[in-house]
Amino acid sequence: MMMAAINQQVDEPAMIRGEMRHNEPMSKHTSWRVGGPADQFYVPADRDDLISFLRDLPPTVPVTWAGLGSNLLVRDGGIRGVIIATHRGLSAIRRLGDDGIYAEAGVPGAKIARYSVRAGLTGAEFFAGIPGTLGGALAMNAGAFGAETWKVVTSVETVDRTGRVLRRSPDEFKIGYRSVIAPRSDEWFIAAELGLMPGDVERGRQRIKSLLTKRAQTQPVQIPSAGSVFRNPPGDYAARLIESCGLKGVCEGQACVSQRHANFIENRGGATAEHIEVLVRRLQREVKTKYGILLEPEIRIIGEHK
Repeated sequence: MMMAAINQQVDEPAMIRGEMRHNEPMSKHTSWRVGGPADQFYVPADRDDLISFLRDLPPTVPVTWAGLGSNLLVRDGGIRGVIIATHRGLSAIRRLGDDGIYAEAGVPGAKIARYSVRAGLTGAEFFAGIPGTLGGALAMNAGAFGAETWKVVTSVETVDRTGRVLRRSPDEFKIGYRSVIAPRSDEWFIAAELGLMPGDVERGRQRIKSLLTKRAQTQPVQIPSAGSVFRNPPGDYAARLIESCGLKGVCEGQACVSQRHANFIENRGGATAEHIEVLVRRLQREVKTKYGILLEPEIRIIGEHK
């Protein structure tokens, strides 16, 4: 993520077809419902519009990408540069041959799961448990119910700051648990091809229903949160470590550790990004003190303090 100390306005290209908003509150675009303003918030009309925008963007303007904001904590001082929101313009999804799906980065995980089942394909049902978009899932190797994004990826498309589109194979990336290292830092995911398997439609629907039921029973899905805050350390679970430190229900302002799942932080109403970040650091500190384990955030913390 690139930051700058100054507010550098982006001139809107004459041919832009998407939407550019200025000083856009990021609390409207994150699942925690917190976050200061983005200098610019750009919603491309489609892939071609995005490419044109990047070609015209001054190289000194910081760029940050966002999907549904489901694992994003934007600090109260906001974020400099431009946020590129993918969920509306990069929304294409289609079947590829007998056992594949092509999806752009802004397609929500739940839509991938439903589409694959309707197409008679299996192997993508787990996406129903990923609250973000495919782009975010690719960037962090998101997973749910024991499955991971990159296990079904056969190729990806990326775009760089000059608007150049590249097609890359999975072996060009270093893939780990909730971790993806790209060949270059100035490329971003815009689409992927997923390799799946033919399967029974009704069976797939029942599996999605079962996974969503399990999620509703174990996670605070009705309260603003950002999903799992920390990665699970090797051989253990972040939720177990947090709970064993007696931290379930602990609050900072209106940001509270969930009583239902200790690896979730809820916005009980009126929480700020600072409240959430302070609570994140407290959980890290107390688990480190008791167990000698530093919990690594699964969320992205970006922007400036107020």
